[in-house]
Order: sequence, then C-alpha cells, then structure tokens
Amino acid sequence: MYQIPSLDEVLQAQKRIAPYITRTPLHHYRSLDEIIGAEVYVKHENHQSLGAFKLRGALNTVSQLTEDEKTKGIISSSTGNFGQGVAYAGGIFGVKVVVVVPKTTNPDKIASMKRLGAELILYGSEFDEAREYAEKLSKEKGYFYVHSANEPRLTAGTGTYTLEVLEDQPDIDVIIVPLGGGSGACGACVVAKAVNPNIKVIAVQAEKAQGAYLSWKKGEMVTAPMETIAEGLATAMGYEYTQKILRELLDDFVLVSEKEILKSIVLYLEKTHNLIEHAGASSLGAALKIKDELKGKKIALIASGGNLSIDQLKVALDS
Repeated sequence: MYQIPSLDEVLQAQKRIAPYITRTPLHHYRSLDEIIGAEVYVKHENHQSLGAFKLRGALNTVSQLTEDEKTKGIISSSTGNFGQGVAYAGGIFGVKVVVVVPKTTNPDKIASMKRLGAELILYGSEFDEAREYAEKLSKEKGYFYVHSANEPRLTAGTGTYTLEVLEDQPDIDVIIVPLGGGSGACGACVVAKAVNPNIKVIAVQAEKAQGAYLSWKKGEMVTAPMETIAEGLATAMGYEYTQKILRELLDDFVLVSEKEILKSIVLYLEKTHNLIEHAGASSLGAALKIKDELKGKKIALIASGGNLSIDQLKVALDS
C-alpha cells in the first residue's frame, strides 16, 4: 500500500498545480463567531473555478501520469465534483477522460463535466455502483483508473488547501473538514500534523452515510447504508488508503443529520452570502454540534464546494 504523503510532497504539489487553480480566500466571519462561540474562519473552496476543491488532487494526479498512461486515457467515478476536476485536468494535459457517474447525479454537475470534455457514462443509483463499473471498464478497455480515494497524489494535491489555511492563519487550533472518500480530510491531517501536531483535525460525515466513520471507528473496512442527500459525503464504505491515514492522524469524527446539513446551507447563505453545497456545509453543521468543545478557539471550516442546484437550494430554504 502507498505511503502517506510528506509535507514536502504537498509543497511540490502546490507548485505543480498553482497555474491552474484559484488560491481561495480564508475569511473570518464575526456572525459565525457569535453562533459558535469561537473565532471562525471559512476556507472558501466554493470559489474555485469549478466550484469545489476536487480539481486540486485531480490536477496533481493527472499531471504526473506517464506518457503511456496519458495515451491510454483515464477513467474515474464521481458524484460530480471529482469528475469535473478530472475532466478539467484531462483538458489541460491533453488526456481523454471517461467518468462514470450515478444516474442520480446533480444535472448541473453532469453538464459541467460534458462542457469540460469528459465522456460520461451514467450507471447505478449510488457512487459505489458507479465506482465498481469504472473499475471494470478500466480493465476491459485499458484506461488508466484514477481512484477517488486510494491515490496518494490526490491526497498531496488536496492538502494544498490546508497549506493555504495555515499560511494565512498559522495559529488555527481546529480544522473541520467534510469527508466522502477521504482525500480532503487526509490532506488536512498530513499538512496540519506536519506543521503543528497540536492542531486538531475533525472529519465530518452524514448520519445517513456512515461507511467511512464506521471504518475509522472499528479499524476495519465497513460498508453501511448510503441514503444522504449530500453528494460529496455519499460513500457507502471506507477506503483502505485514506483509512490508513485517518487512523494514524485524525483526531475526531462528527456525524451530522440531514436537517443539520440543510440548516447549515441556509446559515452560510444568510451569514456569509455564499452558496455552499451539502457536503461543504457539513463542516459548519459539525461546528454547531460540538460548539461547547470549540468555545474560545480559532477554527477553520472547510467549505469544500458550492455546486448546489436551484432545486437543492429550494429544498434547503423550505426545510
């Protein structure tokens, strides 16, 4: 199994992907301070050109493929944001990209992947069905398979947003990060613990998609029902590589309800005037849930993406 990326590898990734990404802002919101009782900073990955952090890891991975791997083309699976990142990276580096997505994927994300040049295959009703089909096709057709979690170059790439957080605010006490496959949370752990082992990293998953949480808790791969509306958290299981890092470096895990996620979308819109999607809003939901533990601390919430459809926003506003 691959090794955990070093801080130096994250620094190399930062240089490698810098020409193609936005260095997103870290904003302090006194309105959130009042609600949580802490000094609250939000890392706005929703300000990326594709509306989510996933292009960081995708760029770092695709940029390092061999010429033979690029010639074969690449295939991946996604609920939307990672697929957009891979499609974007493929366009930059001249690589054919195929993305397998669940049939229930946000139509706006599907349209974006197509605009970015990806060939899309709609398969299954949830992420892990799409993932298994992508793995099957990679073997049958010879595509290079880019796993959305079990890939150290993804972790190094996604770690760059935590690097930016700590460059802007070195004295952060707690980082709260959404977790689906785990590359973002792992990147946060790698960077935070290398810079300052006292920084606490907390992952967030939906109560209705506990696969990664249960895998971390039990120390073995667990599959659990996946019924959340949060696309970016919608994985039914833990993945071996990211779980290895989480078990070694993650401090804590928080589960949030669907109601808490929807409330956080509305709060973000009201208090920060930002449109944050379900997964990205979960970090605020977790902070609200454990605010007694966060009192008086300086915290960074990772708003991992903002690709929310009008229909999804309506549901949140009506909840």
